[in-house]
Amino acid sequence: MEDSPKEIVPLPQEFYEQPTLDLAKALLGCLLVKESDQGMTAGYIVETEAYIGPGDRAAHSYNNKRTARTEIMFHHSGLAYTYLMHTHCLFNVVSGGEEKPEAVLVRALEPRYGIELMKTRRRIQDLNNLTNGPGKLTKSLGVTMDDYGSSLTLPPLYIAKGIFPDCISVGKRIGIDNSGEAKDYPWRFWITNNKFVSRHQKSEYEIKIKSVNN
Repeated sequence: MEDSPKEIVPLPQEFYEQPTLDLAKALLGCLLVKESDQGMTAGYIVETEAYIGPGDRAAHSYNNKRTARTEIMFHHSGLAYTYLMHTHCLFNVVSGGEEKPEAVLVRALEPRYGIELMKTRRRIQDLNNLTNGPGKLTKSLGVTMDDYGSSLTLPPLYIAKGIFPDCISVGKRIGIDNSGEAKDYPWRFWITNNKFVSRHQKSEYEIKIKSVNN
């Protein structure tokens, strides 16, 4: 039976001001929380991808492309960057700082709180298939385009301390085959052997680490 959450405190702004590749690793194990009138839902982040524009051909902000969609990436770090892909809303953490359009895509969560509400939103009962993908996790948590630009340091959408992974796997990002040399950058990170990762593949290397998000 799911236990009740203790006091959950959003991480401070300073957490988001670290370099994007460091942030992508530090987010692993953190608790992504969304509060709503229906209740609170939350899960541990188990998979991320870093996008470092303007030199990253896979980034929406490649070559400093500034549009209505990417505008928030040019703002300060610690904001929510949501966008639609094939009707699914995807959630990113803005990083890099002012005028440095970078972001971290959250690809998968391990469900923790509000699991029954997540199942209702997804209309499925399979826990393992609930949040193991970027579109699945946003629907489970109720993250929408209305969250675009919101600060992640305060409710209703925020990130808090969670668990500390013992080992992080590193590999190529997924679904960016048309991005030239950027498709080979090892900028995907996931908690090693976590069953909620969106896609299991051989890692390029692993990082043994005591804690990355304290």
